Amino acid sequence: MLKEKYNITGMSCAACSAKVEKVVGKLEGVENVAVNLLTNSMQVEYKEDKLSSKDIIKNIKDAGYGASLAKNEIKKEKTIKKTNDDAIDSMKFRLKVSIVFLVILMYFSMGSMVGLPLPKFLSVKGNPVGFALTQLLLVLPVMYVNRKYYISGFKSLFHLSPNMDTLIAIGTCAAFFYGVITIYIMGYALNNSDMNTVVEYSMNLYFESVSMILTLITLGKFFETSSKARTTDAISKLIDLSPKTANVLRNGVEENILTEDVAVGDTVIIRPGESIPVDGIIIEGSTSVDESAITGESIPVQKETGDKLIAATINKNGSVRIKATEVGEDTAISRIIALVEEASSSKAPIAKMADKVAGVFVPVVMGISLLTFIVWIALGFGFSFALNCAISVLVISCPCSLGLATPVAIMVGTGKGAENGILIKSAEALETTHSIDTVVLDKTGTVTEGKPVVTDILGFDIDENEFLALAAGVESASEHPLAEAIVEKAKEKRLNIVSPKEFEAISGRGIVAFVGDSKIIAGNEQAVKEQYGDDESFFEVFKKGNELAAQGKTPMYFIKDGKLLGIIAVADTIKKDSKEAIQALKNRNIDVILLTGDHKSTATAIAKQAGIKKVIAQVLPTDKEEHIRKLMKEGHKVAMVGDGINDSPALARADVGIAIGAGTDIAIESADIVLMHSSLKDVATAIDLSKAVIRNIKQNLFWAFFYNSIGIPLAAGVFYLTLGWRLSPMFGAAAMGMSSVCVVSNALRLRAFKPKEIKKNNTENDEIELIENKRKEDKNMTTVINVNGMMCEHCKANVEKVTRGVEGVSNSLVNLEAKNVTIEHSADTDLEKVKKAITDAGYEVV
Repeated sequence: MLKEKYNITGMSCAACSAKVEKVVGKLEGVENVAVNLLTNSMQVEYKEDKLSSKDIIKNIKDAGYGASLAKNEIKKEKTIKKTNDDAIDSMKFRLKVSIVFLVILMYFSMGSMVGLPLPKFLSVKGNPVGFALTQLLLVLPVMYVNRKYYISGFKSLFHLSPNMDTLIAIGTCAAFFYGVITIYIMGYALNNSDMNTVVEYSMNLYFESVSMILTLITLGKFFETSSKARTTDAISKLIDLSPKTANVLRNGVEENILTEDVAVGDTVIIRPGESIPVDGIIIEGSTSVDESAITGESIPVQKETGDKLIAATINKNGSVRIKATEVGEDTAISRIIALVEEASSSKAPIAKMADKVAGVFVPVVMGISLLTFIVWIALGFGFSFALNCAISVLVISCPCSLGLATPVAIMVGTGKGAENGILIKSAEALETTHSIDTVVLDKTGTVTEGKPVVTDILGFDIDENEFLALAAGVESASEHPLAEAIVEKAKEKRLNIVSPKEFEAISGRGIVAFVGDSKIIAGNEQAVKEQYGDDESFFEVFKKGNELAAQGKTPMYFIKDGKLLGIIAVADTIKKDSKEAIQALKNRNIDVILLTGDHKSTATAIAKQAGIKKVIAQVLPTDKEEHIRKLMKEGHKVAMVGDGINDSPALARADVGIAIGAGTDIAIESADIVLMHSSLKDVATAIDLSKAVIRNIKQNLFWAFFYNSIGIPLAAGVFYLTLGWRLSPMFGAAAMGMSSVCVVSNALRLRAFKPKEIKKNNTENDEIELIENKRKEDKNMTTVINVNGMMCEHCKANVEKVTRGVEGVSNSLVNLEAKNVTIEHSADTDLEKVKKAITDAGYEVV
């Protein structure tokens, strides 16, 4: 299946977009097609073996429109901007010419009514035919500069797909030719000295109506196009983040070239204050980089040799040289722009109703106009009255408001999301998000930071910093994640770290190191007991350690020359804003569930800290998707939030999949929404934005249907016999132009959307409901394997991972205290493979 984008030209209203969509949709091999009137674009999914892009373009051209493949998204956005600018400039010129000739024409046609002087040879009484011919000559320049309506309108009519321009063309041509016929009638009456007929027809020439209709329609289109151009501001801002040029080192010479000309492998020189032009790896130098445009993090990030830099971020200080790894459309910022543009061009399900109406709107209006003319003639109200009503029906009808109601709001909404670091990948996702009632959260990297950090430092008869420095010195020789967390904490406090003289790892227990003349043991409770037996002096310390363990932390004991120095607890802590974000979701009456593969005690501890009441723990990656499916079957609208590869099936299954931006590419690919700032607060913001957009779309659709359902009967004279209401074609034209402006202006109110401030909530958590994860037990066996070498949550996770990877094993659960792993497996599972997997991972099977 191939997905392509096309630029479509020649569309003027929703009837046009509906026609293009219908033409392409009926082609063999086309699975999905969405035409966007706002961006003049089309997205098509089709089977390559049955169709080609040439076939699609040919069929669109045969329908009377232009089409071309859209290649580069950034270039496309620039082209759209240029096209909008050209359209606005053209309309300004047309408006100037139209207004000048309209003012002169109105002076001649209606000046005498307000007492304005007219030369006798051009007045109704002095020279009625000259009076009429002057108006004819004055309307011709207005018709000529606005010839676009006639070219497009009659071309569409010829292809049996009438559009808004067709209504304008037919209406104004009918009025114009009626005026021409009137001049002939006046000449004939004048020749027969029938002055009553001459005066009567001189007052019903309609030339001023033609000029006024064209001028007002163009004025409305000018306001509409100007407003529509503002809807792409968010994408324009993203494009403006990328520098236009780059300093590249080629053949030992520095060259300043266009960013789009940088090739993969080029060496790019970036000086302080410059924007980074491409994604790349630092090969020389160090600096700090402002990545707020991409990640939302305001604090500059220190970058050293080997670190990756992202295009559109800003080099704060220090000159660096980078090797370009992704350029052009492959850079992170280009992919973001493409994502936003694609979402803006897609269609929300709510738009289908408007599309169906728009597809038949113009032919129906033409039918109503003809019927109006016939009815008034039949009722004996005369040709002029009937024509007036028929023209009013044509020019007041506005298919544009229907066509713009949804895409303008979607464009502004997705753009506003991008401004706030929320990338919404489709209009359908944007619409669905507003109805979410259940949010399921992964734990690691979503609710928590995803890496261990020091949470507690308990020193006994020793200064805390001195204790931490000594512990970091011992652990500096280890590569274990817990050791890295302690060293990182000491570096953060800028403590002096002294590396040990000798170092020995005790598998599954801890380490023994010699610092100076002292022997230091660092490890878990088992390591202390092996060294000192069941020494009662340690019992109270172990009790404190167990309290920390109950909180989901891993306690590490440090002993120097037989004397206990203290305890350092390490844990994967919850993010600083997780609790407030979860409370914000609760305030919106949304159920929050923690779904994790971790042990229930750890999951419960994290849930308690985060304020989550419902926990589903010890879940296999495949089971996550099943739990999402179960919630959906119960009638819930479910959003899944995750960041890992194991979350991708659940993200794809959920009604809305939300990926943390710092997560894996696979998770981001599977998701419908990407949170670039990696903050759970943005989940609530995404829901609020979705509600605002859907509310705006409903308002637009209501106005579009209301306007047409009231305007058309009024123009047709339905209320004339009872209330005496009759609508001039000129007022109809003004109303038509302003209806589209109102719809676009209403959508632009979304630009004022701001995320609600999410405040901290200090209320205590209610009792946590632990939802037991029921596993399939059909023909399954359970085996317990004793394992030495496991000492922390990371060891636990590692052993569980490698055992689950063995064919036939459906689940595994490590008990750190008992030093064993319980596996659930089929009867024919090779247990030797399980043992080998554990041994290969660096642990000992007893």
